[in-house]
Amino acid sequence: MATIAVHEFITLDGVFEQPSWTFEYGFDPKMGETIGAMTERSSTILLGRRTYEMFAPAWRDRTVEDDPGAPFFNQTEKFVVGVHPLGGEWANTVALGAYDPAVIRRLKSDRDGVIYISGSGQLVRALMSEGLVDELHLFVYPIALGKGERFWSVSDGPTRLVLLSHDAYDNGVVHQAYGPA
Repeated sequence: MATIAVHEFITLDGVFEQPSWTFEYGFDPKMGETIGAMTERSSTILLGRRTYEMFAPAWRDRTVEDDPGAPFFNQTEKFVVGVHPLGGEWANTVALGAYDPAVIRRLKSDRDGVIYISGSGQLVRALMSEGLVDELHLFVYPIALGKGERFWSVSDGPTRLVLLSHDAYDNGVVHQAYGPA
């Protein structure tokens, strides 16, 4: 059975949408090592439709010369959750349709290794409410935006987690890895 590992770029006040606010901090190479360790264990990618529509045009034409992560994103099987049809093609991609926790449970049971999710906050919140996320990797940036879509919804109620590991990077970002409590 596969596990689901998520990584999110998030602000101190919980904003995760449109992470252009990350650019001023740069990308510490050690962050790449942390994310690379997650993708190396992964055999499948699961994305929400909006994240897919950002990722597909950004990754589908990249080569390993452009970015060492390109082979992972382009060659790995990808499943996309969303009601609306997918915009654009991307190799090895299957649309799953509307969110259905039973479909995700089947996906987990039919695979080994790690199912990797990047971004896809709405999908991740739904998965967390169903107890389907095994690892939550938050890359917390030292900025509070005061507005924007927040990862944690007040309507979700409490979410209890246990700290698995943590790292601090030279650019001020802190990585916190959590599992279910």
